[in-house]
Amino acid sequence: MRRLAAVFGVCAALLHLPALAEAPGDPLSWMARIASAGQRLNYVGTFMYQSGTHVETSRIAHRVDGGVEYERLEALDGSPREVIRRGMEVRCMLPDQKLVIIDEAAGRRAFPARIPASPVGLAESYRIRKGEVVRVAGMEAQALILEPRDDLRYGHTLWAEVQSGLLLKARTVDEQGQLVEQFAFSDVRIGGEIGDELLAPRFQNVDDWRFVNARGSDLARADSGWAVAEEVPGYALTSVMRRPLGPERGQAVHMVFSDGLASVSVFIEPVADGASIGLGPLASGAINVYKRSLDGHLITVLGEVPERAVKRIGDAIRPSGQ
Repeated sequence: MRRLAAVFGVCAALLHLPALAEAPGDPLSWMARIASAGQRLNYVGTFMYQSGTHVETSRIAHRVDGGVEYERLEALDGSPREVIRRGMEVRCMLPDQKLVIIDEAAGRRAFPARIPASPVGLAESYRIRKGEVVRVAGMEAQALILEPRDDLRYGHTLWAEVQSGLLLKARTVDEQGQLVEQFAFSDVRIGGEIGDELLAPRFQNVDDWRFVNARGSDLARADSGWAVAEEVPGYALTSVMRRPLGPERGQAVHMVFSDGLASVSVFIEPVADGASIGLGPLASGAINVYKRSLDGHLITVLGEVPERAVKRIGDAIRPSGQ
């Protein structure tokens, strides 16, 4: 059933139409439908992001053409910023710094594509149930509630448009039920043509800008030189790569752990003796960060998960063979 729904989503996207398949009854099928819609449908809209007192508005346009994703995301508040996607390449453009950062789209989890393509294993870490159908951005939306089974992850509520399955709103809360962060469309159009003008970069003259290639190269787990001494419940290692840090800093090992919804990144880089590296936990909005030093390396762990989760993962990292 999931496979059939995914195939239908692809066909509908290629026809520039919302997927009008019958809404699934069980919550896990809804999760698969949300995952498919965010990546395979055409849409354009404005959404708000809230974390604490910080509120930011962004505009997104997304098109699927021949199975290839094209997207433009522009921040409408504060310093100008935009992210341009062409297939697997993502360019983050920072005009105030005259900087373009080039990266791969693999593992991308930007709203509304917050759910991974294969949301398997979610039921092991979350109790998932359907909530009420409410209105979001003028559309009927089915609520899906994900309650964590332990204290190593946050709770989530997702609101998906009933007809297409596109995620219209996503809320993350801590164990006290307090808001951690929220994304919500204020207006959105699903389906139809998405013209080239909606996807074109706003900043065209970038010849004198600095370009930074942040793309990593995949590593076999055995070749990274690092391992996990003790698995953290619910979090599986999903990728290992080597990323450039710049001519003076060399390269870092980048490991990604996921429970099927939340993800945690671990960066391991060499540091000079006596370097001031600010060890310990800290928070930056919805993101918790934990740093520790080990054998001449700085281990930095970050993710939209509770502090105890990043600390447990960070403390479990060891050189291979130890």
